[in-house]
Amino acid sequence: MNPVDRPDVNTADHRTNPAPTVPYAVWAPNAQDVDLLLLNETPGARHGGQDRWAGATPHAMEPAGGGWWVPSQALLDLYAPGGPQEGQNPGYGYCLDGEGPYPDPRSRWQPDTVHGPSRRVDLDAIERSERARQPWGGRPLQGAVVYELHLGTFTEAGTLDAAVERLPHLVELGITHVELLPVNTFGGDHNWGYDGVGWFAVDASYGGPEAYLRFVDACHAAGLAVLQDVVYNHLGPSGNYLPQFGPYQYAGGTDWGDALNLDGPGSDEVRRYILDNVRMWLEDYGVDGLRLDAVHALADTRAVHLLEEIAALADQLSAEQGRPLTVVAESDLNDPIMFTPRPEGGRGAAGGYGLSGQWSDDLHHALHVALTGETDGYYADFEPLSALAKVLNQGFFHDGTYSSFRNRHHGRPLADDTPAHALVVFAQNHDQIGNRAAGDRLSQSLSEGRLAAAAALLFAGPFTPMLFMGEEWAASTPWAFFTAHREPELGVAVTEGRRREFSRMGWDLEAVPDPQDHATFEAATLDWNEVGEGRHARILQLHRDLARLRAEFPELTDPDLRTTFATVDESARHVRLDRGLPARSGLDAEAAPGQSGTVVLLVALGDQPLQIPEELSGYRLLAGHHDDGPVTSHGEGGSAPRQVPAPGFVLLAR
Repeated sequence: MNPVDRPDVNTADHRTNPAPTVPYAVWAPNAQDVDLLLLNETPGARHGGQDRWAGATPHAMEPAGGGWWVPSQALLDLYAPGGPQEGQNPGYGYCLDGEGPYPDPRSRWQPDTVHGPSRRVDLDAIERSERARQPWGGRPLQGAVVYELHLGTFTEAGTLDAAVERLPHLVELGITHVELLPVNTFGGDHNWGYDGVGWFAVDASYGGPEAYLRFVDACHAAGLAVLQDVVYNHLGPSGNYLPQFGPYQYAGGTDWGDALNLDGPGSDEVRRYILDNVRMWLEDYGVDGLRLDAVHALADTRAVHLLEEIAALADQLSAEQGRPLTVVAESDLNDPIMFTPRPEGGRGAAGGYGLSGQWSDDLHHALHVALTGETDGYYADFEPLSALAKVLNQGFFHDGTYSSFRNRHHGRPLADDTPAHALVVFAQNHDQIGNRAAGDRLSQSLSEGRLAAAAALLFAGPFTPMLFMGEEWAASTPWAFFTAHREPELGVAVTEGRRREFSRMGWDLEAVPDPQDHATFEAATLDWNEVGEGRHARILQLHRDLARLRAEFPELTDPDLRTTFATVDESARHVRLDRGLPARSGLDAEAAPGQSGTVVLLVALGDQPLQIPEELSGYRLLAGHHDDGPVTSHGEGGSAPRQVPAPGFVLLAR
């Protein structure tokens, strides 16, 4: 059934129209006539065929106010309990003023491609396992270790059910939150998901809505929270029929296509469309949070921003369900407004949006430059190693400073009371790998010691660490951008667009794989045979050890960023990170606190070995790694060796 509209934090008139509670209801405010098309056979029987709508019977819809249309009561009675068509679930779509057919904008199931008939899904009627019906208390963002994965390349089968088989690996690794790249339906056989359409439908290639429920149930049974990546800033070019139904978009507005109409005429229902989608994931599917794609591309001039409404809805559902619900934004703005609390009760002076947190590219950029020496494009400002220290100490590098890549000043400082876990950080993610010319991972160019150092800075650092699938074992497989558009002109446009984008970074355009080449997709699929071999096995064990230590030592998940202090030695390329210090007076304090933390990370990113400072001689070794493998303790009581080869690290505790 279509998502049900329920009262929420915003009870304005546009939220009270009950039309979406009616089966087959559709919003088409500009249409004079709307016909509901019902098919005589199950959708999917002609997958990929040109006659997927053949035999559809039109039924006139009735206006229900506010631009909504509903079927006649006589038609609804046919499918109601006791009716002659009870239990049947025909494929359906719409014709608007004689144009069409079009699938349902709120379709839960598109088994015959994004261009084919829709199908209703009653999630409540799906048989669930006994364990799935047990209470699930959820997991908070504080203390989390996030694992980002793309279903199509995580396993050879590329399905939700196949991903379930790999959950024991994630549990043993120490993961707490599994973050899925977008799963809504898209054009073609495979796709990253960020140019998808049909926001309410789980793509058929992944297994559809029933498989998604099984995946969430299996994660919860294993103690894993599920975060779903969603895209509310634009839609893909293939199968986007929203403009035929109403003013969902306006021309331009984003680098990827037309923007969503969040503040213009008709935008009340567009916002309800998005908020109903948020509710679907958090309530109907039971996921534990959302990652919002590129929120800096949301153009919203309303007094109450869409992000504030999303956060308020998530908080409301969290209170109703008795479990934490997390909403994290991808934002290029370096603006703490994302996770600054909302005004009390939504009234009074302006506050923040009240999200749980945001992705932070600054840590990635500083770490990437420190590891690789690359300084092209947006990496230029992060060349000095002191940039890494600033990010570790203050959260943002650009906090009102000049950005040479943007040719302007950028960002705002964090407040002293900002919880450190509000920033989700990474050494690699789908963007930072896939948006490289060849889609190459750090494992394809860095030594074992530098890979280990990157992992240590993530897990021992103050923020929420996130791994990209395969990173935990230094996977050798690249992960380049791939598409499978059936429309030839789209394929050409994507290929040419990628080349233009890479030219700004100064990368070799000849190294850019063709996104439309099936081999590009196949090469991105993880090779699980690597896991137990050589350095892959050693790096995997290191990640397991670091995740375990992060869970054992409260200093490593302390939300007070002021209890962390990082210093660097530029000439030696060494980094020192003290955790568990008395809180500094402010995040902008430049002087070292004059004492050692209860947990200390020493990292050598260059070629000069680490000399353990005298004041740390009594500390014991928790973990360590360099190019030749793990660092072993020295003498009695697990004490640290006096010197560690570079590149590498040691993690010590009092």
